[in-house]
Amino acid sequence: MSVLESSGEEVQSPCVGICAMSEETGYCLGCYRTIDEIRQWWDMSNAERRQTVEQCEQRQIDLAVFD
Repeated sequence: MSVLESSGEEVQSPCVGICAMSEETGYCLGCYRTIDEIRQWWDMSNAERRQTVEQCEQRQIDLAVFD
């Protein structure tokens, strides 16, 4: 199965180079993926990658603190 989108582009990793896991949430502090999502990234289909990125975006919104 190809990991290419219909446009021919691979879903890019959400990694931003801040690789530290939050003990409180279990998410990476940079990309909001779980350790299992990080480990499995290269074996995921493009659809799974898109779903993971969407989940990470929602996690970031859910955990945002506004003063």
